[in-house]
Amino acid sequence: MMEFELSENQIMITDMIRDFGEKEITPFRDQWDEDQEFPVEVFKKLGELGLMGVLIPQEYGGSGFGYFEYITAISEVAKLDPGIGLSLAAHNSLCSGHILQFATEEQKQRWLPKLATAEWIGAWGLTEPNTGSDAGNMKTTAQLEGDEWVLNGTKNWITHGKSGDVAVVIARTGEVGDSHGMSAFVVERGTAGFSAGKKENKLGMRSSETAEMIFADCRIPKENLLGKVGEGFVQSMKVLDGGRISIAALSLGIAEGAYEEAFKYAQVRHQFNQPIYNFQGISFKFSDMATKLEAAKLLTYRAAELKNNGKPVTKESAMAKYYASECAVEFSNEAVQVFGGYGYTKDFPVEKYYRDSKLCTIGEGTSEIQKLVISREILRD
Repeated sequence: MMEFELSENQIMITDMIRDFGEKEITPFRDQWDEDQEFPVEVFKKLGELGLMGVLIPQEYGGSGFGYFEYITAISEVAKLDPGIGLSLAAHNSLCSGHILQFATEEQKQRWLPKLATAEWIGAWGLTEPNTGSDAGNMKTTAQLEGDEWVLNGTKNWITHGKSGDVAVVIARTGEVGDSHGMSAFVVERGTAGFSAGKKENKLGMRSSETAEMIFADCRIPKENLLGKVGEGFVQSMKVLDGGRISIAALSLGIAEGAYEEAFKYAQVRHQFNQPIYNFQGISFKFSDMATKLEAAKLLTYRAAELKNNGKPVTKESAMAKYYASECAVEFSNEAVQVFGGYGYTKDFPVEKYYRDSKLCTIGEGTSEIQKLVISREILRD
């Protein structure tokens, strides 16, 4: 049974992030956005607060929390700066999450403590220039030569592709198009043949770094394979099930932030001698948003509850990600509309929510892919 009251841990995380954000995020977010700066030092501080290892067990240096606390952390940070929220989510659920779920004990001891404290920033590489949703046709290869795997290829749209200290990389070890023809590897920065390529100049989420990772005869030890040969794609789909809860949480933060900013403004902005909230054309926007926000929260927490209990979550996480991300775009659009001309300027945060929100309908599986996942899953039910 789902609990609708915030737990003590969730309240503690909320208060901690709001205090931290007031000093360390809000004063600088516009400059990070303008300069497209990825503020590594902020993530080091988030690591000190235990937020870079939310789901990592305490024995590996993490906080050992569940998905309810994780949703709270991502959504609260996203309200302050969605770009910082995105990087927090990618580090926790993709890189660290993949290692936590599929690594051996020795591998966990080797990498997780550094990720949990943000001594190392993590990246995760599945997407390639010509294979976005069609990951099965990836060109990056890994060949076993003696005691080493040799990686060749390029990954793009990678969060922390340039600044990440360690990356989980999916490469082809079998035939093109074979779902059992890919394997997962951990590659540490500084390894010969592993370099960063182009950093993307993006519409939004500009404080979160997105860049290419290039592998040119990159040799890694045989023991850097995660799981067994041929399991990489199947592992990735399971990782994305959890990652979609992250993007749903990120979307919730953006949606709630946009809603709150617009709601406050509608009560203080006067036209025709009264607050604009008094006009039905405006107030009905908030009726719709408030209702949809509750629905998005319920879907997201339902997926989190299943994940916490170790139950299948493919359909529910896709539903949560799809619905919440579309809400984030809709709400930020409506918030700009409520602000009018002011909403189109950088003087108010709704302009930034508007630009940042769009990525939520694309990253970790587009809205169209979520519909595909959902339609397949309901056919199985």
